Amino acid sequence: MGLFDAIFGGSGGGQAKEFLERGAVIIDVRSPGEFSGGHVKGSKNIPLQNIESKVKEIKKMNKPVVACCASGGRSGQATQILQKHGVEAVNGGGWQSVNALV
Repeated sequence: MGLFDAIFGGSGGGQAKEFLERGAVIIDVRSPGEFSGGHVKGSKNIPLQNIESKVKEIKKMNKPVVACCASGGRSGQATQILQKHGVEAVNGGGWQSVNALV
């Protein structure tokens, strides 16, 4: 587990891997510019500042969520927001770590 994961609650891969095996949707909460520079294939880009307003849309997916970003900080915040609204979500940490799981 990396330092950022330890600080921001990244799963170190275990819980994220379990969620992915269950068909989780990957939500990348980085900016569109960061996302276009590289991302997990099939992931959805919903920047952190838009997560709260997209909760209904995310709930309609009816799937668990693995959130990712650059280091795990923003995805940790997004995970907390989603969980607060009853979405089953886990912080996958950095997108490259999540990418290694798919």
